[in-house]
This record gives sequence, C-alpha cells and structure tokens, in this order.
Amino acid sequence: MFEILQRRELNASVTWLSLKAPLIANKAQAGQFVIVRATERGERIPLTIAGCDKAVGAIEIVFQVVGGATMELDRLRVGEALADVTGPLGNPTALDGLRAVAVVAGGVGCAIALPVARALKERGANVTSIVGFREKGLVILEEEFRAVSDRFFLTTDDGSYGERGNVTAVLSRLLPEGRFDEVITIGPLPMMKFVAKCTLPFGVKTVCSMNPIMIDGTGMCGCCRLTVGGKTKFACVDGPDFDAHEVDFDEAMRRNRTYLAFEAEARERHCRLYKKEVAE
Repeated sequence: MFEILQRRELNASVTWLSLKAPLIANKAQAGQFVIVRATERGERIPLTIAGCDKAVGAIEIVFQVVGGATMELDRLRVGEALADVTGPLGNPTALDGLRAVAVVAGGVGCAIALPVARALKERGANVTSIVGFREKGLVILEEEFRAVSDRFFLTTDDGSYGERGNVTAVLSRLLPEGRFDEVITIGPLPMMKFVAKCTLPFGVKTVCSMNPIMIDGTGMCGCCRLTVGGKTKFACVDGPDFDAHEVDFDEAMRRNRTYLAFEAEARERHCRLYKKEVAE
C-alpha cells in the first residue's frame, strides 16, 4: 500500500505528495523517477522523485494537474493510497566530480531540479540555481532552492516577481564569468532547447532531463524514444538525462503534441464523472 503521508498544494495547479514507499526510498537517487497509478483502472504516469526520507521510508512526488490521470491523482487525500508506484526507474543524474554547476529550471520542472541541486550541494559543489515561471502565482519551492543554492535567481515572464524575463537571460549574463563546469537544465522543452543554444558558444557541457510520452518505463513500449546525436534513444532506460547539445528538441516537441486532443478528452470525461459522483 502506497499510503499518502502528507499533501501540499504548491500552487493552484501543482500538488506535492509524500508517499509511504520504503523500498523505493532506500534506493532512489537524484534524477530517477517512478511510474504511478492513482487507481486500479488509472493511467500509468511517470513522475520524478522529488525527495526521499529514508528514515520514514517515504518518497516525494510533485505533479501538475493537466489531464484525467493527474486529476484522479489530485483527488486522493492523506490516509488514502495509490494503486501502484513502480521504481526507482531511469539512471541517476551524474554528479561526481562537479565543482560549480548552474541548475536551470522552469515551472513544474523545478520539482525535478531540486533534488539534483540538493545532491550537488551535499557533495560540496558550488550551486547556482536559476528558476523561471510565467508569473508570481505559479512560483513553487523557492525557499527549498534558496536553502541549497550558493546563488539563487528567480525570473517571471511578466515581472510580477523576481527578475522580469526568462532563465536564459540570467544564464547569458553569468556564462561569461567562466565558472561553470556544467549546466543542468530541467523544464519545458522550448526552455531547455534555448538553454542549450545559450551554452553552446561557451563550450559548457549541458545536460537536460527529458520526460517524453512514456508507458511502461522499462524500454519495452518504445513510446519515450528520442533522437540524440542522430541516434534513437529511450528516455526511460538510456536517460532521462542526455547531452542537451545533441537532443533533437523539435522532434521531441512534435511527438509530445501527438496526444493533446486525447488528453483534453480524458480531462473532460473525468470532469463529467466527478460531477456525477458529487451529484449522487
């Protein structure tokens, strides 16, 4: 039983859960993920492990409510349990030997970037965190990032909080310092694409975390295929981290749009079902 131990709403559409999962908590490392099902008939969805408490035997997940599956997950409360949690899956983020790193994250991708920044700090690296959101109401995990960062920058597209602009503007300002031996970027595909473009002229190794369409998480279904360096890779077993300068982001964005209509239909169907249950 994967019981929900704690629950927090980070903003109007993003929820944080702490789940009882001692075996996963004991093995999970920064950058790995789980595949969860809210109910027995629920859809399998991949979610990055946002944190672990080995003493309690708990893992943390953060998700944005965007479709039927996440709406179903969001309905669960403390004391209730998820049907399935499988993991840890994927390869941990490679952090050994890094001395000065820029962690660049956007939106709900900050939940994936936080454990990476935390693990870097625990290893003694100098961590510069640059996080971006569309507007103030969408900001999440600010204090947690500040606690593990030597330098912290927050941007909003509309200037309602932090610096006005986007993460690449801040990164472009810092890159000439020549202090980063790696940039790790996690967030929306367009953001990661432009972070990679930004670092390329400086020759700074840039790693991105990819979260494409995924079903089984073990390399069997092939849904999470990507083109990296001209070769086909699978995010679940070859990643989720890849050299951002070699990822075909345009292809990844096209593939991620494949099921938008289906997702909208699933969300509408779930809304109708929930309203019917409430009425009854």
